[in-house]
Amino acid sequence: MPDPASPPRLIRFGVFEVDLRSGELLKHGRMIKVHGQPIDVLAMLLERPAEMVTREELQKKLWPQGTFVDFEHGLATAVKKLRQALDDSAENPRFVETLPRRGYRFIYPVNVGAGLKPAPTVAPVSPPVLWAAMRTSPLQWRIAALAVAVLAATAALVIAFNVAGLRDRVMRAVGAVREPPLQIQSIAVLPLENLSRNPDEDYFADGMTDELITSLGKISALRVISRTSVMQYKGTTKPLPEIARELNVDAVVEGTVQRSGDRVRITANLLHAPTDRHLWAESYERDLRDVLSLQGEVARAIADEVRVKLTPDVQARLARAHPVDPEAYEAYLRGRYFWNKRTEDGYKKAIAYFEQALENDPGYAVAWAGLADCYNLLANYDFLTPKEGFPKAKAAATKALELDETLAEGHASLGYVKDNYEWDWPGAEREIKRAIELAPNRADFHGLHADFLVSMGRLEDAEAAAKRAVELDPFAPREVLLRVYLYARRYDDALREAKRMLEYNPDAGMAQPTVSYSYQLKGMYDEHIAIVEKWPHVLGLSAEDMPAGRKVYESRGWQAFKDWHTEQLEKKRRQGQPVQLFVLAMANAEANHKEEALRWLEKAYEQRNWTMLTLQRWPAWDSLRSDPRFQDLVRRMNFPV
Repeated sequence: MPDPASPPRLIRFGVFEVDLRSGELLKHGRMIKVHGQPIDVLAMLLERPAEMVTREELQKKLWPQGTFVDFEHGLATAVKKLRQALDDSAENPRFVETLPRRGYRFIYPVNVGAGLKPAPTVAPVSPPVLWAAMRTSPLQWRIAALAVAVLAATAALVIAFNVAGLRDRVMRAVGAVREPPLQIQSIAVLPLENLSRNPDEDYFADGMTDELITSLGKISALRVISRTSVMQYKGTTKPLPEIARELNVDAVVEGTVQRSGDRVRITANLLHAPTDRHLWAESYERDLRDVLSLQGEVARAIADEVRVKLTPDVQARLARAHPVDPEAYEAYLRGRYFWNKRTEDGYKKAIAYFEQALENDPGYAVAWAGLADCYNLLANYDFLTPKEGFPKAKAAATKALELDETLAEGHASLGYVKDNYEWDWPGAEREIKRAIELAPNRADFHGLHADFLVSMGRLEDAEAAAKRAVELDPFAPREVLLRVYLYARRYDDALREAKRMLEYNPDAGMAQPTVSYSYQLKGMYDEHIAIVEKWPHVLGLSAEDMPAGRKVYESRGWQAFKDWHTEQLEKKRRQGQPVQLFVLAMANAEANHKEEALRWLEKAYEQRNWTMLTLQRWPAWDSLRSDPRFQDLVRRMNFPV
C-alpha cells in the first residue's frame, strides 16, 4: 500500500507527464530524451507550482557545498535544456518563468496523481450518427428524453446550489469563472540588471532604467515612482511584495539590459507586486539607433497590459522618436549618470558628455536639456554666478524646445531660469505647468512647482504640489515639504518631517537646518545650540568655531550669541572664505542688525541671487518688513498681489 505522505509519482501538465521517481519526461505518452540536472530543476519547480524557487535553493540542492562548478553557467544551461524539452520560451514562458536575479517559477496548471494516464481522446459524434440514434422507437426515445431531463435538472440543482463547490469547479473548467481584473494604478520600474556583469557598464543599465521611467511617466493615468526612490533597490534581494509595500505600488517592472556593439537587448517583466503574480513578459532587441522608439514601445506594451487608456497625445509622444547616433546616445547616458551624482564635479563632467553627444548629433534635444539642467544647478548652488550660469541654461533649454516642443525637460529647465533668474513669474509658471502636463509623474517637476508657489505666497497650493512630489518619490529627500512648513510657520510639522528624514538619512540636506531653525523659531535656544554644535555648517561655521559660540551663549545669552555669529561670518568673508549671501543676510536680520541685513539683501538683488525669492514669506525677514527699504525691495521683485 503506498505511503500517503510520500510525494506523488506522476504529475501532468498540458501534454506532458513527468515521473518524479524515475526522472522520466513524456509527451503524448512518448519518452523525451532529457535527464540529469534539467529534470532535477523541473522536479524542484513542480514540488511548489506557482511559487518561486530561489537560485540559492537550486544551488544548494543541485550543487552542494564543495562542488566546484560555475553555478551561473550550470544553472542557465540546465534551464535552457529544460525549456528546449518543453518547447518553452524564456521571453514568452508557458511553463517556466524567470524571475531575474531571484529564481524561477512553474506557472502552468498541474494535475497530480499516483497513476495518471493520458486523458482519452473522445471522437466527435457526427450529425448523421446522432440522427440515426434518435430514429429509435417512440418508447425508447421518450425514456431516453426523460432520463436526460432528470439528469439535466439534477445537474442544474447541484450547480445552482454549488454543492461541494461543484459549480465553481465546473465554471473554472470551462473558463467561465475568471479572476476579477487587477486594478493597477501605480507602478515602479526597478533598476534593470546589467547582464554584461561589467561594473563599468552600469551607467548604461541605469540610463535605460531612467529612460523607461521617463517614457512611462508620460502616462497621466499611472502613478510612476521616480528614479530616486527605485534606485535604492539596485541589486536587492527583497521580495517583490515587500518592495511594493514600501513604494506603495500595484505593479513592478523588472528586467535586464545587455548591449553588444550597436545592438541592445531589453527583457521586461511585469508583475502584480502584492501577489508576486506574473502578468506579462517580453524581450526586445534593436539597433542602438532605434533605442528611443524601443523605450516608447515598451511603455505602450505595459500600458496595454495594465489596461490604461492612452490619450492620442500621449500615444503620439510615446511613438515620436527620431533615430539617434549610438555614440551620442552613449555620451548622453554617461552625462546623466554624472548629473545624478549631484556634485559640482558631477555637473561639470556631465556637461562634457552632453557636449560630446551634441557634437555627434546636434539635433539631440534631450542632450540640450541636460546641458540646461547642469548650468541651472551650478548657478543655483553658487558654483557659478547667476549671470554666468543661467543665460547658458536658458540658451540650451530654448534650443531643446526648438528641436522638440513636447520635451518636458526643456520646459522645466526654462521655467527654472524664469523663476530663479529672470523673475518672470507668469512665464515661469507657464513653463513649469507645461512640463508637468507632458510628464505628470516627474516628482522633481512637482517639487519645482511647489517651490515656485511658496515664493508666490500660495502656500496651500504649494503644500498640495509638495505632497504630490513626495507621493511620486517616497524615498527622496522631502525638502520641498520642509520649505512649505517653514514658510507657513508650521514649525512642529517641519520638525516632525525633518526628524523623519534624518532617521532614513542622517546627512539629509535641508533636514539639519530645518531642525535647528525650527528650534530657534520656537524659542528653544538650548536645543538649537545643541543641534548646531553637531551640524555647524547650517550656520556657515566650522566645528572649531562652536566651543567659543557655546561659551558666549552660556555666559551672555541668545542675543550675544547672534552677535557673535555675524562677527564670525564677516571674519570668514574678509579672509576670502565663501559665505552665502542668504546666510549673511539672514544672520544679520536675526541679530537685529537691520542695516547690514538690508545691505546684503540689496547685494542679492544686484546679483539676481535666489535669496530674493524668499522675501515674501521667510520668517527671518519679519524684523525687516516694516522698513521702507525692505518694502521697496519687495516692490522691485514685482511679486503678484
